Amino acid sequence: MNAENQNLNSTFQLGSRKELRELVRSQLQALLEQGDLQGAKAILVPVQPPDIAEAIEGLPEHMQAIAFRLLSKNEATEVYEHVNSSVQQSLLEVFRRQEVLDIIDNMSPDDRARLFDELPAKVVRRLRAQLSPSEWQATAILMGYEAGTAGRIMTPEYISLKEHFTVSQTLERIRNLASVTEMIYYLYVTDAARRLTGIVSLRHLVTAQPEETIGEIMTREVVYISTDTDQEEVAHLIQRYDFLAVPVVDSEKRLVGIITVDDVIDIIEQETTEDIYALGGVQSEGDNYFHTNLITVARRRVVWLFVLLITNTVTGTIINAQQDILQQVVVLAAFIPLLTGTGGNVGAQSSTVVIRGLNTDEIRLLGPVQVVWREALAGALLGSILGVMATVWAYFLQGRLGVAISVGFSLIAISVLASVSGSALPFLFRSLKLDPALMSAPFITTAVDVLGVLIYFSIARLILGF
Repeated sequence: MNAENQNLNSTFQLGSRKELRELVRSQLQALLEQGDLQGAKAILVPVQPPDIAEAIEGLPEHMQAIAFRLLSKNEATEVYEHVNSSVQQSLLEVFRRQEVLDIIDNMSPDDRARLFDELPAKVVRRLRAQLSPSEWQATAILMGYEAGTAGRIMTPEYISLKEHFTVSQTLERIRNLASVTEMIYYLYVTDAARRLTGIVSLRHLVTAQPEETIGEIMTREVVYISTDTDQEEVAHLIQRYDFLAVPVVDSEKRLVGIITVDDVIDIIEQETTEDIYALGGVQSEGDNYFHTNLITVARRRVVWLFVLLITNTVTGTIINAQQDILQQVVVLAAFIPLLTGTGGNVGAQSSTVVIRGLNTDEIRLLGPVQVVWREALAGALLGSILGVMATVWAYFLQGRLGVAISVGFSLIAISVLASVSGSALPFLFRSLKLDPALMSAPFITTAVDVLGVLIYFSIARLILGF
């Protein structure tokens, strides 16, 4: 087994992280299937908790609890915080009561609050009754804030100082509290009423003279956020200033917690995932899509598919109303998919860049009118390029100049329509407090399909003289 561990260690140094995680998972599963619990325990020794968590997630469900019980109490808590919510819940169902309490009680308050959000209310009530009063109070404070705000994701585990503390006193305080706090690189200075008055970095602290006071070396201009600040705004702020953590204050500017960069990375991943799902018309509620049962998956996806079904019905009705021109120039019908498909792609491009710009504040210096005008010009340019190509192609296929010109001019008009819709709708939905990513895609499709067909037949009637 020692030779196998040495081989695994050398692989850890040479392979990619993805290959390492798969290697750990496969070897762990093989050892558990053989009943070699000591070997399975030994193979996890050099592995980092996030990698252990992913390895456990990849095991068959009946092996997950067995693998988890191989971990020490402290390591189990850290690994548990990294596994996804569905695996967390399944592990709770098979653990003995004391095992559950040991894990939950040792979790940081913000991770515990996040777990309780995912658990059924009945389970939360049972765990609440068995938690220590101090741990439950710390968690209850966080759960009292609205979901998705700074107050909900902050941790109350930080080190606070007073201005009269000396550097040597502060270093001793850090030694005593380091094991029960999440962040020691930033230290926060408060007054007698717990109001935030300054900040000291660990770097400045260790380079200062032992007899200097915190008031002499601290920075008084502090960037902070309020408990009701949206979590996405928190992520942008930490990203903009390259902070490791940011303090959170209440309405009276009292320091109540901090948000660390590792939590922000999780937020960015979560928000990006939600936006990508939304752009595809899939509702996301924050859990792992591929660990969600198919009934829930279908429920989330059917809403906008139903909207698009209705849209296609309306489009079909419009086409049916144009039977007089279609009976005389049947070939016009052949180009409808080309026009609506191209328009949909142009609109999707515009909405994607605008939604991303809204999320990253890249377009905060530009007003909605400027952005929409810019995208309209881009649509006209793209439509002109594609329109010329479509005209040539249509004439080559059908040999009718009038039809080819109708297709070309329609493509220009539809491209402008799609670009304007794709860039304007995200601003509209944001002003209505709706998710731009979730709402824009089906409405862009509706505008391009319905209005695009109307534009096409109107131009064709004008050019062909009907």
